[in-house]
Amino acid sequence: MTSSSRASRGDRQREKPYSNPEHQLNLSHVINNFDICAQMSTKAGSEVLFEKVGNAGVITLNRPKALNALNLTMIRHIYPQLKKWDKDSETDLVIIKGAGEKAFCAGGDIRAVTEAGKAGDSLAQDFFREEYILNNTIGTYQKPYVALIDGITMGGGVGLSVHGRFRVATEKTLFAMPETGIGLFPDVGGGYFLPRLQGKLGLFLALTGFRLKGRDIQRVGVATHFVQSDKIVSLEKDLIDLKSPSNSDVAQLLNSYQEQSSLDAEKPFVLQEQTEAIDRLFSAGSVEEIMENLKKDGSAFALKQTETLAKMSPTSLKLTFKQIQEGARMSLQEVLVMEYRLSQACMRGHDFYEGVRAVLIDKDQSPKWKPSTLSGVSEQAIEECFSSLGERDLKL
Repeated sequence: MTSSSRASRGDRQREKPYSNPEHQLNLSHVINNFDICAQMSTKAGSEVLFEKVGNAGVITLNRPKALNALNLTMIRHIYPQLKKWDKDSETDLVIIKGAGEKAFCAGGDIRAVTEAGKAGDSLAQDFFREEYILNNTIGTYQKPYVALIDGITMGGGVGLSVHGRFRVATEKTLFAMPETGIGLFPDVGGGYFLPRLQGKLGLFLALTGFRLKGRDIQRVGVATHFVQSDKIVSLEKDLIDLKSPSNSDVAQLLNSYQEQSSLDAEKPFVLQEQTEAIDRLFSAGSVEEIMENLKKDGSAFALKQTETLAKMSPTSLKLTFKQIQEGARMSLQEVLVMEYRLSQACMRGHDFYEGVRAVLIDKDQSPKWKPSTLSGVSEQAIEECFSSLGERDLKL
């Protein structure tokens, strides 16, 4: 997935060598942006709001205290509503946004899934299955679908936005896929959109959980547009006022707002100085080769990535590497079927539960991965994670 408005490397301004630690993965901070505090509520009506404003359907994720984290109850309300609006002749477009000032959606209800997996509860299957079906519905939606990703957008929040036709980032948007740090992998179609980013950037983001902010999210193509946060209310009103808009009508309006948004336009892309290094160092046939490349390179940037990857689940790193490789050749539907198999392998394994324990529950930040080294993760074990589940495979 590329962005027509992304500046070429030659056009980008130069910046100082990589030195900004705030963009580097901090596991306790990033993962805690997932829903770690709320039990799944039965008050479905209040957790996600649906409004018909003029000819627009508006979805508001309404769990601001939990950073609008996505749970199964919300999925089960959003999916049929999207289906209904798609068929409704009086609904011309759909807008999805998050309540509060901090997040669009910071991820999925990780704790509930963990508890269900331990107990053998069907939620561990149902959550992923129904979430991926929803992701596919967004990816194949016939009407203009506009995600206003104003704030933290990670994991499940990426799945609610990135496959839609329009994704509007602001200076408050924080994007990351930090799943390798909790023994998971960048799912919700990560295997589809990440390998379609420029060069090896998607693989880098997938393995390291590196965070992108604001305009950089649009520069790499995860967002289609950048609009200043103080213009979002006005943008939403103008979207709603469009009469029977085509995708090109919506694009024209978004383009006009982007042109009015000069904030950070002169600020260089955070990875500008490292783009060529990422392409070189992450062009490898295995995670072990990437680690070798980083160690041999010896630059401050490379050493920082070595440190980061050393904290991640070795199994997750190898799963993710293969996921990104395979996904580059697949349709979104094929990727989601593959990722459902991987999700269930993680539910059967050790590292997901250990990662959640270390980062979310005990918060000791010292997960004991099994196996604890990349060499301990056999190719056969990885291959088995990609195997068909037969009758239990995801059907789209």
